Amino acid sequence: MELSKIATERSNVRTSHIDEISTLDMVKLINDEDKKVAPAVEQELKNIAAAVDMIAGQLQQGGRLIYSGCGTSGRLGVLDAAECPPTYSTEPELVMGIIAGGDHAMFEAVEGSEDNRLLGAGDLKSIHFSKRDVLVGIAASGRTPYVLGAMEYAKSLGACVIAVTCCPGSEIDTMADIGIAPDPGPEVVTGSTRMKSGTAQKMVLNMLSTGAMIHLGKVYGNLMVDVKPSNEKLVQRCITIVQNAAKVSREKAVSVLERCGYHPKTAIVMILREVNEKEAVQILEACNGHVAAAVRKI
Repeated sequence: MELSKIATERSNVRTSHIDEISTLDMVKLINDEDKKVAPAVEQELKNIAAAVDMIAGQLQQGGRLIYSGCGTSGRLGVLDAAECPPTYSTEPELVMGIIAGGDHAMFEAVEGSEDNRLLGAGDLKSIHFSKRDVLVGIAASGRTPYVLGAMEYAKSLGACVIAVTCCPGSEIDTMADIGIAPDPGPEVVTGSTRMKSGTAQKMVLNMLSTGAMIHLGKVYGNLMVDVKPSNEKLVQRCITIVQNAAKVSREKAVSVLERCGYHPKTAIVMILREVNEKEAVQILEACNGHVAAAVRKI
């Protein structure tokens, strides 16, 4: 492996003297480099949209979204997956992040695990990965053996495979059914892909999961109507969501939410369709969980 041939290992001439400048100039330079991330992601929007449609289609057929990665890339996958249950009331198994080295690797590097191709496949087998699922292989460098092994196994089952990398044309990019490869340019600190590359990957993963959840009917307007009221802040968010969506007072929102177990989608339909909880649930089921369709039939 020659690091000089990997895009994420390129040296950044603009930061070659970053160790000799003032702190303010240092952070300005980092900020200037960060500004290049969003335009790089923008170049991949068509691929991202295609990936969102692929993921949503498989989830609607009972599949799961599985992220596979190492180091920063793996941690970003775990982070994105972990946020889905509280935000969208999904089951923990629906969106999962698998990181080389297991849970311990979230906090400390597990040496050698990312170089093990068989481990990538083995970790998918351990969660009973099937052809209904979607695998998103995440690797800034585009060549991580662990991720390649996972992708090879997923493809051998006939599953949908997506790649998120910052090295266009890399092995991970070309192996995938859909390759997403924003190139934000050389890192501020050479090879430190937790910086611009990590930011680009997080932006992409946010789009993949959020887009899929919108297609699954977990957003009404721009409101997270499937939020799980698991703490006081989220309970208050449920109330605000129903107030805004149904244009009712706080008292009315609380009253209806208490009758349906604080499920905003159900409460909104109850109010706008003037039905009870059971009827609201039935209407939502007939509309595949989409509030817009459920309230449109007034």
